[in-house]
Amino acid sequence: MQRVTIVGSGFAALTAVIELRKRAPEIEITLVSRRPEFVYYPGLIWVPSGLRTGDDLVIDLRRFFERMKVRHLAGEATGLKNGGRLLETTHGSVENDGLIIASGGRFIKKLPGIEHAIVPCEGVVAAKEIRDRVRAMDGGHIAMGFAGNPNEPSSMRGGPVFEFLFGMDNQLKREGRRDKFTLHFFTPAERPGNRLGPKAVDGLLAEMARRGIRTHLGHKLKGFSDSQVTTEAETFDADLILFMPGLTGNAWFDDTDLPRSPGGLLQADAHCRVPGFERVYVAGDSGSFPGPDWMPKQGHMADLQARAAVRNLLAEFAGREPKETFRVELLCIVDTNDSGMLVARTEKFNLVLPSMRLFHWLKRFFEWLYLRRYR
Repeated sequence: MQRVTIVGSGFAALTAVIELRKRAPEIEITLVSRRPEFVYYPGLIWVPSGLRTGDDLVIDLRRFFERMKVRHLAGEATGLKNGGRLLETTHGSVENDGLIIASGGRFIKKLPGIEHAIVPCEGVVAAKEIRDRVRAMDGGHIAMGFAGNPNEPSSMRGGPVFEFLFGMDNQLKREGRRDKFTLHFFTPAERPGNRLGPKAVDGLLAEMARRGIRTHLGHKLKGFSDSQVTTEAETFDADLILFMPGLTGNAWFDDTDLPRSPGGLLQADAHCRVPGFERVYVAGDSGSFPGPDWMPKQGHMADLQARAAVRNLLAEFAGREPKETFRVELLCIVDTNDSGMLVARTEKFNLVLPSMRLFHWLKRFFEWLYLRRYR
């Protein structure tokens, strides 16, 4: 019986479990993560407004693991030996015949004063802190922004910031408090959201102008304080700062010989293989993959990469050459709490549809549909 170890319990990891069970029911699966739970990060944007509590986005995976006959090891990966055949964890070593690394990315927190900013996609605790801070404010300045990895600009996740920004604008309007707040958007990029496509960028900037959101674009960030954001060009007030830093690889990668990209992620080929390591694959935010510079760091892309990784690993088990590649596409709804703008992009086309109430409900329906498999 072949043994597969999966590191992580996010989008890529759980899709890998489903794909393995679908294609190889007899495979022995061990999944390593801190807790047997899945956090649906796309729903965090609805926590500040109360549309989600936060806790309802944390899914207990124990029944799912039981159905899928997965052995869960509660711990963290710490290293790798024997060419990938031995994964070291905080709860001992795990032998495998194939390894899929899907442990996500790590936010770069080197900017001076970063402790004064909330990283909204760090989890439920961060989203609840945003909710509570805004409830306690009588007015003031709220600043939201993002940046990339300076050594690998595509290693970033800026989309949720637009959703928090527009959602906050709508929330404050519903509460009758919008006139007491100044909303700021900041990023070193001159064309924020460029990976969504030129039409989307124009639409996002026009929407900010329409909503009276002040923009601070195209200047390198210098740091934060408890009341200000400083760039190379200016300093502006911020009583609450939401900031999404760029992504890099997990800290435990440093204790391995796994090849790294310039930005510190795991190097991968078009088949999701880690070069130089036999039957070691990577999927999701942990990896740096060949493709266009707009390739997104999002759950949908992680799912596509996980399916390709599983199919190629099983091909290797069967003595065949891995040939499966993953489709590169961006598909998202930029939500505003009551409407949403649909954006789709492939290497052949870029579609941007204007904000509609229908897309907000479509995003909520997709959440229900996606999570149903794990409940």
